[in-house]
Amino acid sequence: MGTRRGPSGPTTQNGRVREAVTQARRIVVKIGSSSLTTATGGLDEARVDTLVDALAALAAAGREVVLVSSGAIAAGLAPLGLPRRPRDLATQQAAASVGQGLLIGRYAAGFARHRLTVGQVLLTVDDVTRRAHYRNAYRTLRKLLDLRAVPIVNENDTVATEEIRFGDNDRLAALVAALVDADLLVLLSDVDALWTGNPTRPGSTRITEVRAEADLAGVDIGGAGRSGVGTGGMVTKVEAARIATGFGIPVVLTAAPLAGEALTGGPVGTFFHPARRRPAARLFWLAHATAPRGRLHLDPGAVQAVVGRRKSLLPAGITAVDGTFTAGDPVDLVDVDGASVARGLVNYDAVELPGLLGRSTGELAAALGPAYEREVVHRDDLVLL
Repeated sequence: MGTRRGPSGPTTQNGRVREAVTQARRIVVKIGSSSLTTATGGLDEARVDTLVDALAALAAAGREVVLVSSGAIAAGLAPLGLPRRPRDLATQQAAASVGQGLLIGRYAAGFARHRLTVGQVLLTVDDVTRRAHYRNAYRTLRKLLDLRAVPIVNENDTVATEEIRFGDNDRLAALVAALVDADLLVLLSDVDALWTGNPTRPGSTRITEVRAEADLAGVDIGGAGRSGVGTGGMVTKVEAARIATGFGIPVVLTAAPLAGEALTGGPVGTFFHPARRRPAARLFWLAHATAPRGRLHLDPGAVQAVVGRRKSLLPAGITAVDGTFTAGDPVDLVDVDGASVARGLVNYDAVELPGLLGRSTGELAAALGPAYEREVVHRDDLVLL
């Protein structure tokens, strides 16, 4: 988190208007279930229409808008007679299959009042973690924007399993913002800003800006959302802000009723400043949009070489291998305490590595042939965590 210089100056707050917001041409907006539905399930049409009106105003000004909307499962609760969000996956999927149609239908009707067309885009983790898939996702989103439609993105809860789901749409929104190269990410919640602690407790204060990780020291982010119909909480929103700002995208976090003011640059909510330098896209995706297929345990010397000197990982520095993976898969590199220090694309299958551990590349080349005189993970395919 830091500042990034844009076409006409640094993206800092200027008086009572945030220039980073007013100058953004492509904006990703994420809204949570609790901001769209009642506590017992079912869509709150007035809330949906208020959000639609704010986004339509952006589109009317020639700005591109992508909406990442939760709410499918919550919207399906009341029609199915479910009193609360179900715990089991099968019932969640059933609720999503009912609620998603209601959700997109309500959005379509709302935007139609402004003569705008919406396009539904349902994604799974694979769609933004596997290169071929996320390129397809990008092309779809880009074409919808070119056609002046409003893409409405949600996780495909009807088919996602525990192993292949985001778990919350905050992370999805940050990854979508990076995918479409957004100028701004706005996270709308049921809390008006990031606070130093529970907003209802005496002594808690609102944080207006986050310029660096140090600004979050001592902040009690808390747990899940308070409404009981969503999955995210402040912790997922702060993590989404870290992901987006790390890619050079500023973030505004505020309450859904304040969306209109936030999107016009008003000093509401919390403004997260972006990093000064945008990382290479493939390293960003490696760090934030991939799930490791295994772990390589490093000795202290290898940790120092990889982390301290930014060297490639060689077989000699690996002490153990976990997981099932093939060459080209992402794996985590862990230290002697089991903490992940880096992630990289491995050059060997998991079944090949045990026989190579602790041996130099020269020794391996002499014994097994020149094909084995290569790094386990090349430094160009490594990102520190």
